[in-house]
Parts: sequence; C-alpha cells; structure tokens
Amino acid sequence: MNLILASTSPYRRRLLERLRLPFTCIDPAVEESVRDGESPQKRARRLAMEKASAVAETLEGEAIVIGSDQVACLDDQILHKPGTPDAAVKQLTASSGQTVHFWTAVSVWTNPEEAATQRVVPCEVKIRLLSTDEISRYVALDQPLDCAGSFKWESLGITLFEAMRTDDPTALEGLPLIALSELLRGIGVSLPLAAQSAQH
Repeated sequence: MNLILASTSPYRRRLLERLRLPFTCIDPAVEESVRDGESPQKRARRLAMEKASAVAETLEGEAIVIGSDQVACLDDQILHKPGTPDAAVKQLTASSGQTVHFWTAVSVWTNPEEAATQRVVPCEVKIRLLSTDEISRYVALDQPLDCAGSFKWESLGITLFEAMRTDDPTALEGLPLIALSELLRGIGVSLPLAAQSAQH
C-alpha cells in the first residue's frame, strides 16, 4: 500500500499513526487562500481536495493520498494560527464565553480519472469564561501558536472548555479519523490491518 499524507503537520501525522498504517508525508505546497463569499465548509473542502490533488499530480504508479484542512470561525471571522503569544492571547480573549466553530475536511484520492472522496466534520467548542490571568498562563504553558483557535484540546487546552459537540473528536485536532476510516474502507482498505500487514 502506497499511502501518502499530503501534510507536514505533526498533529495530523500523529493522528494517522493511530491507524497503524504504513505511510509517508509529502508537503502539498498549497497556498491556503481565502476566496470572497466562500463558506468555511467549502473552504475546508476545497483546500483538502487541492492538497490531495497537488501531491497526487507528482506521483507515478498507484497510491492513496490523504488531504485534510480545517477552518475555525468565531462568528463570521476566520481564526488563523496565531503565530505569536500576543495574537494567541487576543484570540482567546475574544473567544472567552463564546462558541468557536470548526470544519475539518478530509479527502482521499486514488484515481486520476475520478474525483477524491470527501467528508466534512463540524465541531463546536464552547469556551468557558476565562480570566486574563488564565489566558496568559495557558498560552505560556501550552504554546498553541500553530493552532487555529489558539488552544490544543489534546493538551492543556481542554481546561478552557465548557463543552464540545462533534461526531468525531479527532476532527478538532485536524484529521477526522472516523470519517477517514470510513473512506478508506470504501476503497478496500481493511481496518484494523492484520498485524503482519501493518509491519510492511
């Protein structure tokens, strides 16, 4: 099985490793642009497709390529990766007591003659009311500078939550494994793999 993750994200790599499938990572080098009038769901879907397609176009022979993208929004504002502690504090201050919406898309490409199969998984995160001190301490401890929304739910970020609603909690980290497993089974990948297959 030539399975490729079209991503250099360490979060997506760790998530895919949970399926115990042999895979490699390739940078899709896709510009994550925003298009006027494009909904968050459509943007996530488009970018996941573009990432899978960009990597697939560089390959020879048979392969399975996985692309994924996530868009986070507070009201109608897209929340990008903060990049700096100050920006992370600003995002969390705005999100305090609010609900942040996430849309995570996954695309699986197998055949140049066919469109990739896709799923988009929504997630709502209700952030509890946070004090200025709590926000500053959290950002200093968890350094969520490369995370849209400015928190790592798989780490200390969970302490900021009041509630989370989703069909697939792994979607919040960037790769919805329930949806991905369904897509892989749909193209004949048996999960979980037999132990001997997983070693190769």
